[in-house]
Amino acid sequence: MELTVTGLSVARSGIPVLEGIDFSLQSGEALILRGPNGVGKTTVLRTVAGLQPPLAGKVGLEREAMAYAGHADGIKSTLTVRENLEFWADVFGTGSIDPALGAFDLAALSDRAAGGLSAGQKRRLGLARMVVTGRPVWVLDEPTVSLDTTAVGLFAQAVRGHLAAGGMALMATHIDLGLTEAHVLDMAPFRAKAPAHDDFDGSFL
Repeated sequence: MELTVTGLSVARSGIPVLEGIDFSLQSGEALILRGPNGVGKTTVLRTVAGLQPPLAGKVGLEREAMAYAGHADGIKSTLTVRENLEFWADVFGTGSIDPALGAFDLAALSDRAAGGLSAGQKRRLGLARMVVTGRPVWVLDEPTVSLDTTAVGLFAQAVRGHLAAGGMALMATHIDLGLTEAHVLDMAPFRAKAPAHDDFDGSFL
């Protein structure tokens, strides 16, 4: 399996922000998008995951192969940790949630309501969803927010295990996860050029 992105241009609120992005990912590889805040990393991730259309270019893998984790944890506060993961396992038609509980050290919290978890615990639960999806491509936007050093290590280990099993990971993060399998792509060179003003616009400047 291969994820290919060719000539991708993306917009935020209708305004072009990045253009001409090319990259590819093979099974067992990770790619980390880097760049200053506001450059458009989230927009690229959402576009690749199929959550918004591109301005131009092509994503050469169907969205059903991808699982996306954004800034929201995507959990139901009235359900327990176990019930949240069982819900997602049912949605994606996968099996046991025990590997996800183990990967993010959630077994001791499995009967606790998600609404009563700390910010870091909620984040771990949200990331554990990725394990139960069974999908080969993880698309992750700043996944280590609210995680302490130990939890960041758990996340890096989960990604490493996913890659070892033939999966792929595309993420935006400023944290060094120690993933030797990961490549880095700087988004700054892909900034969209400012549109030229026509004569009508120029008369008001």
